[in-house]
Amino acid sequence: MARITASVYTSHVPAIGAALDLGKTHEPYWQPVFKGYEYSKQWMKENKPDVIFLVYNDHATAFSLDIIPTFAIGTAAEYQPADEGWGPRPVPKVIGHPELASHIAQSVIQQDFDLTIVNKMDVDHGLTVPLSLMCGEQDPVKGAWPCPVIPFAVNVVQYPVPSGRRCFNLGQAIRKAVESYDEDLNVHIWGTGGMSHQLQGPRAGLINKDFDNRFLDLLETNPAAAADIPHIDYVREAGSEGIELVMWLIARGAMADVAGGPLPKVKHRFFHVPASNTAVGHLILEN
Repeated sequence: MARITASVYTSHVPAIGAALDLGKTHEPYWQPVFKGYEYSKQWMKENKPDVIFLVYNDHATAFSLDIIPTFAIGTAAEYQPADEGWGPRPVPKVIGHPELASHIAQSVIQQDFDLTIVNKMDVDHGLTVPLSLMCGEQDPVKGAWPCPVIPFAVNVVQYPVPSGRRCFNLGQAIRKAVESYDEDLNVHIWGTGGMSHQLQGPRAGLINKDFDNRFLDLLETNPAAAADIPHIDYVREAGSEGIELVMWLIARGAMADVAGGPLPKVKHRFFHVPASNTAVGHLILEN
């Protein structure tokens, strides 16, 4: 059967993508950010998955405010990098895994989670920045990401957004779906977005290091408590965009300890402030 062997958590700040694409990674401002992912790139080479199930949020690229699915799974064979207003990122197209994605959709919907099936969409920085951070820079024409990716978009842009508990439970359903797939596949599940930040209003620029690190602590040892954090606490403590952290709970809910197994191994943890007025958090857990 297929199995989830690891989960990866990372911010997906658009300015990080710009720093990569414009050759700014060695500038003093950006050096500390990218240093935090040096271990991760080597870990990816040594623990290459067959498929990545990547949880992210679309930034009004594939979905406008006309139609906003709460949970949307990509079932296409490939996905082009989106033009977010300044041209697509110079990265390779993303190859999908339609067979596993369709199986997960079937299984998760039968477990009473409503998913939107997406057979065609472009993917924005929410998905491509984590790939760049974990896999390194790739030639946009001749290069390729190391494995197929299943995009899973969550609405954390327009209220109402799903609760942390709902996302945590969804992760458990995704794990069951993966484990019921007949082919022997090594699957990683990634939760992206966050950490604390606010982009508008009187509190624009808000960063809460204490909240972010408490959240990372809970992810490691007590994810059920993290799942119980109410929306108002994210907004109050982590800023309006801090709600993106509920997407990390999908990945955490898919880990084996939630179903009675041992706690996962912490392979890497990183936190840095600031990166474009945002806290950058990163964690790798292995089953």
